[in-house]
Amino acid sequence: MAESTDRRPVVIVDDIHVEYQVLATGKKATAADTKRSLGQRRRQMRTVHALKGVSFVAYEQDSIGVIGSNGSGKSTLMRAITGLTPTSKGEIWASARPSMLGVGAALIKDLSGARNVILGGLALGFTKSEIEALYDEIVDFSGIRKFIDLPMRTYSSGMTARLKFAIATVKDHEILIVDEALAVGDQAFRRRSEKRIREIRDNAGTVFLVSHSMSSIRDTCNRVIWIEKGVLKMDGDPDEVIAAYEANQR
Repeated sequence: MAESTDRRPVVIVDDIHVEYQVLATGKKATAADTKRSLGQRRRQMRTVHALKGVSFVAYEQDSIGVIGSNGSGKSTLMRAITGLTPTSKGEIWASARPSMLGVGAALIKDLSGARNVILGGLALGFTKSEIEALYDEIVDFSGIRKFIDLPMRTYSSGMTARLKFAIATVKDHEILIVDEALAVGDQAFRRRSEKRIREIRDNAGTVFLVSHSMSSIRDTCNRVIWIEKGVLKMDGDPDEVIAAYEANQR
């Protein structure tokens, strides 16, 4: 397990478990499902153990890649760190409120990208004059200036993700979680994104990058965590962990 003695711990994950109920079809149970008779529920429901005793410590200026096959529990772990997914057992401590990349709740599809830049900046705590000063930087970073005056409902999912990334990372975060955002856009956008993540890390931030792109992980991260079937399989040097992960996938 990766350890550090000279940097401040920022996130401590201590033996966390996440369990939830799903229908036999694989869909998560809804409130309506819980109103069925007990006998019916027993036949239809099953428990998914999404995370099984995961523990690690993240330090300031860590850039941690989080890898694993689909359904391994990567996103569940990140949502647990942000507090969006409750843990069934174990504790998570963070020195600041973790930020999950994306200001999606503040973006309004019927408004233009330009208006959403302002709204997104306000949601991050900037004043209107501050976000106006940062406006060109955000738009140029996103690479969608030609479309910035169009309603966001006309954007592709990739364009939307790039604008979200540009807005969210204009601010330095103490703890930032980036889930697959680098999968969108061309190589130039990927290079800009990786550079921005390194800048956040160098400013004493801690970044978690969830990605299936091993090249992005290698270029951006100083450490990798491998989650498989809800279990922390390995935590350490990116080249070593990625090599073990890729050997396991063959």
